[in-house]
Amino acid sequence: MTMEQKKKAKSNNPILGIIKHNWGILLALVGLFILFSVISPTFLQVKNLSNILQQISMLCVCSVGMTFVILAGGIDLSVGAILGMTGGIMAYMMTATSMPFGFAILIGIITGILTGMLNGVMITYFTLPPFIITLASSQIIRGIVYLLTKGQSIYGFPDGFRMLGRDIHGVPVPVLLMIAVIAISAFLLYKTKYGRYIYAIGGNGQASYLSGINVRAMTIFVYAYAGLTATIAAIIMNARLNAAAPTAGQNYELNSIAAVVIGGTSMAGGEGKISGTIIGVLIIGVINNGMNLMNVSQGLQMVILGAVMILAVVLDMLRRKSEKKKH
Repeated sequence: MTMEQKKKAKSNNPILGIIKHNWGILLALVGLFILFSVISPTFLQVKNLSNILQQISMLCVCSVGMTFVILAGGIDLSVGAILGMTGGIMAYMMTATSMPFGFAILIGIITGILTGMLNGVMITYFTLPPFIITLASSQIIRGIVYLLTKGQSIYGFPDGFRMLGRDIHGVPVPVLLMIAVIAISAFLLYKTKYGRYIYAIGGNGQASYLSGINVRAMTIFVYAYAGLTATIAAIIMNARLNAAAPTAGQNYELNSIAAVVIGGTSMAGGEGKISGTIIGVLIIGVINNGMNLMNVSQGLQMVILGAVMILAVVLDMLRRKSEKKKH
């Protein structure tokens, strides 16, 4: 193999590509692992690491959907509310109407997609700011959740549904669902023309429109996809807890945005990777788990996570300014 062939093979290696693109946050993640393993002897135990993966599965699924939205130059503050609403709808269908859980899941998924589509339609056809539309829709959706559940949690789901939150032969099903969402999302983003359209729209919406891309349709798609991933997160949450609470999904939109930003996706759109988002989710999960092991108060945890997000945004701005100067 010639030197040129070796370089080409190296550049096509996905693992090396992920490391090259995310080396800064990967170092931060490794540093957190070392720090918490020194502080707490139980941190690196297999049971605790499995627990971290299961805890982050819901946030990771939501964050992957949020990555699509932010890459397209948008923002979605309703994903947490959609999670709560679809989780409540599925719970109600399974308990109050005794509907088979498969049909309840299907109704939840359709509801999540349609809610996301409605956000996209309002944003594109009425040229309204995504921040305002999704903030308003989150309030409406939360109201629907409280009306549906009467402010009470819904308990007691069929065993078949609860299996989605358990282990099969020692492998947690929530982790398998998370991996499936990541794989499908990566395929859509990197192996189809629609992924290229999303990057193009986020980079320059007007130029994308002039080049023949259906900007409206793609914008509606990314919000619908965010609604879908929020519903999948609701399925995992309901199955794990065997309950659907009216407050389910609170702060998930903020934590999803934090994971995406920490992962290096630009808030301006058009730049970022799913791999970065996954690392961002892992950083949040490791920080939460490590601080829980250290008995750090919830308030201080929120302060630290907020500081990490601010730092990530500042570093992203500095990196972009540095790249502009180079060009």
